[in-house]
Amino acid sequence: MNPFARAASVAALTAALSVTATSVPTSASASATATGGAASAHRQGWSAAWSAPMMRPSAAPWFRTWAVQGFDHQSVRQVVRLGTGGKAVRFRLSNLYGTTPLRLSGASVGRAADGAAVVPGTVLPLRFGQRDSVVVPVGGEALSDPVPLPVAARDRVALTLWFDGPTGPTTYHQLSMTTTYRADGDHRGDTGAAAFTDAVRPGYGSWYYLGGVEVTGGRPVGRAVVAFGESTTDGFGATVDGDDRYPDLLAERLLDAGRPRPVLNAGIGSNKMLADSACAGDSALSRFRRDVLDRPNVGTVIVSHGMNDILRGGDQICGVDRDDPPVTLQRLIDAHRALIRAAHARGVKAVGATLMPFGGAPFWTARTDGLRRDLNEWIRTSGAYDAVADFDRAIDPEGTDAIPDGYHAGDHLHPGPLGYRVMADSIDLDSLR
Repeated sequence: MNPFARAASVAALTAALSVTATSVPTSASASATATGGAASAHRQGWSAAWSAPMMRPSAAPWFRTWAVQGFDHQSVRQVVRLGTGGKAVRFRLSNLYGTTPLRLSGASVGRAADGAAVVPGTVLPLRFGQRDSVVVPVGGEALSDPVPLPVAARDRVALTLWFDGPTGPTTYHQLSMTTTYRADGDHRGDTGAAAFTDAVRPGYGSWYYLGGVEVTGGRPVGRAVVAFGESTTDGFGATVDGDDRYPDLLAERLLDAGRPRPVLNAGIGSNKMLADSACAGDSALSRFRRDVLDRPNVGTVIVSHGMNDILRGGDQICGVDRDDPPVTLQRLIDAHRALIRAAHARGVKAVGATLMPFGGAPFWTARTDGLRRDLNEWIRTSGAYDAVADFDRAIDPEGTDAIPDGYHAGDHLHPGPLGYRVMADSIDLDSLR
């Protein structure tokens, strides 16, 4: 192993979106970026190939994770599918919500095989400033050295992190719909899956510390599309390890149509537009810059947001006894306009997505459904967005105000795989130019 200098990581505070409407709350959100940032990465030929919004550690109310307990003398293997290819890859590791420095003892990357296995002959060390280990400061991010691993769009890669000591609670992404594997001891070089006997099953999976993957040296592709939203973007109800969320299927459509572009998933389950949450991430207003605009080479954002504000008046699902200010149509419109302004200021096209129906769900009420329909009508007709992805009419063409049976995940709220296919197929590819 070659010695190396300190990893390039800098902690910096960035303000949340500047929102002029007084009816929309604003707050500062800590956001750490590696030296150079997204603009520098794009100038140097790096493009985002995969990303996940980072969240503070919490006990998920719906399924088990390792976020609160963290890792200790363990290897963690995580599998992601890339949205674009290149001759080299690099990884962004986040300690955004850490309360102590994150000490990573070592890491490796290789082509993913089945389960926790890695294709033999493809495992390469992941280094930071030519060293195996790195310390990521509180609130900071570490950017790895480039790894000469040629990849193509839709390839799957496996990242293995080795922690030779306790991490404490983790910065993570709660809902991955992808299995993450854990093993006792250092198993960075293992191609087999035998040591990785620990996984959260049955469960939906989470990603830990991994905020992004970037590539360089590939064939030119269009600028990235970011799908920004809630659980219907994050992929709740999709197939675990099936990569059939709507952003995945949209990326496949673009590739099949000869218009390859990475589609980055910036969804967070139960996330709100207007309010931060103890277990469902910072608000859309707080995180839009970090999770969308600061990604390298972004050209378009699809905004599908506001349902959780409509359905939940507080943060009780996270065990927090808090009621949020009443949500009105005007507050939601002001928030959407703030995101559009921020996107346009960066030269990013903004596509508005209508919210899907939820008739048949136990918490349906005429008031909440009326607010959803009113917001959808504004998205369709106001002209504020550059284009519209009408998920509502695509999934419910007869106007029944319900997702048809067979297209939802059993709860009348979240699509299943067929529903996600309808969403992806409904998007006009020309609107993403």
